[in-house]
Amino acid sequence: MCGIVGYIGGQNAVPILMEGLFRLEYRGYDSAGIAIVSAKGTHVFRKVGRVRELEASLPRRLAGKAGIGHTRWATHGAVTQANAHPQVSEDGRIAVVHNGILDNAMELREKLIAAGETFSSDTDTEVVAHLIANSASPSLEDAVLDALGQISGTYALAVTDQRHPDRIVVARNGSPLILGVGDREMFVASDLAALVRHTTSVVHLDDGELATVTAAGLRTFSRDQENTAKQPVRIELDADEVELSGHQHFMRKEILEQPGSVERMLRGRLDERFGTARLDGLNLGPRDLRGFRRVKILGCGSAYYVGQIGAQLIEELARIPADAEAASEFRYRNPVIEPDTLYVAVSQSGETADTAFAVREVKRKGGQVVGLVNVVGSTIARECDGGIYLHAGAEIAVASTKALTHMAIGFAMLALVLGRVRDLSITDGQRIVAGLKDLPGQIEEVLADEQRIAAIAAELATARSLFFIGRVRGYPVAREGAQKFKEVTYRHAEAYQASELKHGPLALIDDELPTVAIVPDDELTDRNLGAIEQIKARNGRLVLITHPGVPDCQGLRVTVPKNERELDPVLLIIPIQLMAYHAALALGRDIDKPRNLAKSVTVE
Repeated sequence: MCGIVGYIGGQNAVPILMEGLFRLEYRGYDSAGIAIVSAKGTHVFRKVGRVRELEASLPRRLAGKAGIGHTRWATHGAVTQANAHPQVSEDGRIAVVHNGILDNAMELREKLIAAGETFSSDTDTEVVAHLIANSASPSLEDAVLDALGQISGTYALAVTDQRHPDRIVVARNGSPLILGVGDREMFVASDLAALVRHTTSVVHLDDGELATVTAAGLRTFSRDQENTAKQPVRIELDADEVELSGHQHFMRKEILEQPGSVERMLRGRLDERFGTARLDGLNLGPRDLRGFRRVKILGCGSAYYVGQIGAQLIEELARIPADAEAASEFRYRNPVIEPDTLYVAVSQSGETADTAFAVREVKRKGGQVVGLVNVVGSTIARECDGGIYLHAGAEIAVASTKALTHMAIGFAMLALVLGRVRDLSITDGQRIVAGLKDLPGQIEEVLADEQRIAAIAAELATARSLFFIGRVRGYPVAREGAQKFKEVTYRHAEAYQASELKHGPLALIDDELPTVAIVPDDELTDRNLGAIEQIKARNGRLVLITHPGVPDCQGLRVTVPKNERELDPVLLIIPIQLMAYHAALALGRDIDKPRNLAKSVTVE
């Protein structure tokens, strides 16, 4: 969940590292630091707080042709300057930046202390620096391999040694690491965002792989020192996608990008003639698709909630039993992996550790797993048997908005394909295709009502706690609404099925607790309105997110365009995104970087 950046070449490394840290700050922002390797030795600078505070503390004439940097989301050790990265060996020779968690760090630390070593931090990372410095191996590569042979856990590591200033040695196991190839210069990063202005040629390291990076190029190799000869691939990422482009926050920018990004996602994928979708990336033919008898969706956080929307779409359109489960729990309950079940892993970054481990558990037991991911070349994308790329573009805000919308649409297309090889009629298939084609324009209509939604959000921001309720299709929308409010406003928010209010939660309803009710115009409208009457009878405050034609209730109301009933959740989510954003804005929150959170969760 932290950010790594490295550079070696002919330029001054300092501005390149700092630019990379600014671009990676959404991955962790407790503290930041850099290590610059020059002829005069290794110079390490660390600071608690944001990258701008580190930048302000650097000496004006600091320069060097190689260096590594890190922006931290705390795991081992409190948020202090001593615990910031890079971590260094006792003699200051070795500098290490690290993402991940070492499982046996405490045991190794005790052995090193018994041998006379002195530690200056509480981090697991400092153990690595000591192990490398204490190795008898003459080369930095061999010393890193010696250290890796003693540690267990997850890591992405970048290591410098002032005795070998011409190289950076990197290693990966369970946490992403990318190498950028330039003209007589090389880059290291945990995320493409740090590389986008410098190169479009990258190498993705696999688990168990290391690399030596010099200005002249790179060498990739295994833990057994076998050359793996990784070749660079070209990435397509527009630098403007990682810029604010005049917006105050990335979250609002990404919400407003949705009409265009959804239109781009659907382009070339809808088959109006046959009422289906073209998803060649699944690597599954009609016979394969017909062979599945169940679908299991695995995701975390918002990806889990949108997976519930996906499960309902699949059951409604394809008539296949489907359910969603938190990937973080999946592998620990020794799941039964069925040969006729299609497993779907959902992740914006494609690097979510819990989801990646769930994918490996499915594959280890012989299951078929496909991915819904946004980042080409990411871990989950590479480990799945096929998948659907979301094509949402870069998403920088920690709270997911446009990627989540794209996930829901990806599930709609998957459900459509599964349905059309079974019993979904061509007429119904064409109905869903038409509904999908209408989504960009309808999302634009919702966004046009931003000013009214912002006024409602300002009222909700005054509440210390909120309810979100929905029924069947509306319940995952309610769960996502509660998640968004918790993430960016720090207000307590809880989601319930509307049908469950009378079984306990009604005890909390009073004139201070607002309820945001998801009330689509569908076969359950009357039931939902009945639940709302229960809230009104107890003087509860109400905000309805609903469709035209649904009767007015005493309370505030946001109306979204009506689509096909199966696709309505996609549109019902959009005003909730705006509500959460504007409530956080009214409260003065750090919207793109909520406290205690980070964008890509690469630790368990």
